[in-house]
Amino acid sequence: MNKMSFKDCVLSLFFCILLISIDFAAARKKKPTKEEDCDVCVSVIKKFTATLADDVKSKPEKIETAFKKYCKTLKDKEERFCYYIGGLETSATYILNTMSRPISNHFPALKICEKLWEADSQICDLKNDKPIDFAEFSFKKAKVKDLKKILSDWGEESACKGCSEKSEFVRAVKQLLPKYAPEAAKLLEEKDEL
Repeated sequence: MNKMSFKDCVLSLFFCILLISIDFAAARKKKPTKEEDCDVCVSVIKKFTATLADDVKSKPEKIETAFKKYCKTLKDKEERFCYYIGGLETSATYILNTMSRPISNHFPALKICEKLWEADSQICDLKNDKPIDFAEFSFKKAKVKDLKKILSDWGEESACKGCSEKSEFVRAVKQLLPKYAPEAAKLLEEKDEL
């Protein structure tokens, strides 16, 4: 029987750990194959390409200029996506050409996102929030942060300007509920919770 030296044992252990960590890293970052795998990217690309005029769609330089302008209208995760690929002035990286060339060649949004993912894997880490089901939403258990986000998503931050108590935020959301979620408002009204 052949005995291994201490040095050989340590080297073997090191290589095993290295191989396992590489395997975990590869498993963690899988190429997006469905729109749900990279939903923010796919939705931004689809919305953006729908706004492009025909004469712009064939020229990558014009696409990049139009995208930078488009990014100024976005917020939250969509704005973060713009930051990641270089659509904002404050962006640290610039991979817009990875997006503009495939758009000019009429690639589908998912394929464009795959190319962006290859350049920067955090592109597909952005996920859209699940929509709130107000029929099941508990205003008593809700946090002020969640109520503020609801108002922000609706573009109604001014509806509760100066609010400091949770009850004020709940009141503001409930008042706007019929406008933004009429079905849920009817259900809550039937339960006498509105």
